[in-house]
Amino acid sequence: MEFALLGGGRWGCALARHLSSLGHRVLLFDKNPQVVEALNGGRHPYMEGMEIKGVRATLELEEVLDSSPYLFLALPVQVIREVLQGKNLRGKCIVSASKGLEVGTQKRVSQVLLEIEPSAEVFCLSGPSFASEVSKGLPTALVLAGDRLEEMERIRSWISSENFRVYLSTDMVGVELGGALKNVIALACGISDGLGFGESARASLITRGFAEMVRLGVALGAKRETFYGLSGMGDLFLTASSPQSRNRSLGYMLGQGLSLQEALRRLSQTVEGVHTVRAVYELSKELRLHMPVSHGVYQVVVEGLPPREVALELLKRPPQNHFEST
Repeated sequence: MEFALLGGGRWGCALARHLSSLGHRVLLFDKNPQVVEALNGGRHPYMEGMEIKGVRATLELEEVLDSSPYLFLALPVQVIREVLQGKNLRGKCIVSASKGLEVGTQKRVSQVLLEIEPSAEVFCLSGPSFASEVSKGLPTALVLAGDRLEEMERIRSWISSENFRVYLSTDMVGVELGGALKNVIALACGISDGLGFGESARASLITRGFAEMVRLGVALGAKRETFYGLSGMGDLFLTASSPQSRNRSLGYMLGQGLSLQEALRRLSQTVEGVHTVRAVYELSKELRLHMPVSHGVYQVVVEGLPPREVALELLKRPPQNHFEST
């Protein structure tokens, strides 16, 4: 197969290397000339000494869009509409690997794509995965979600391997929301770790935060059971606890006292949770949902309140009965 891929960040390059390792040809678009040069030279832009064969890169978006009816999307969520608005996506089969919600509209990526081109067929690829590990070919399990099972089975047959296992789901809403909402809870866990609150506190935040994810997801039409799988609980555990997680790392720096701007400068990577928390806050207000952990992250990231002050306010809240947790 020949696949088009938008986005030459760490995750986009990991997907490109995986697809090429299976014998597929990949044409990748990125706006960074250094990334394009590295890929065309057979080098992984982010992993020193690692080769990538079978991938060609270009700065020309239209060239990539014209190259294949199958398009993989690994762009930062907040630029997707800007990049693709007005472009020819008619009849495309788009597999989105971007996790987040669009600020302002609070829409999922599939909703944004279908607004841009209603004739496109959109799928979502999500789950617990670090780009560095996928690039190395380490075992990873993901979920491919969409409405048409026959097409999903076809895509799975093309992209699966022993170390890249793909499960199928027809709950696009739940799979997309799981990948987006877990970033907000990962920020909370990072803030807690940065404050030195310990592993017990982190476990409590993961548990309470997961309840908020389910609460919001179900209110938006997702199936509750989807969140207990790879794209919900699995992705949350990984992102909220590992130092490889950029959302958890950003939260940690905030907990250590760095400003948001300085923390983002040090990471020099896209941190989707910073944007998603704004959308989550607006949705929770609109739906009148009780989401104290997510609201606390909003207070720190958006309103600039001191992390310790916000954490102490959370600790003062009276505990709810366990059977009321979700």
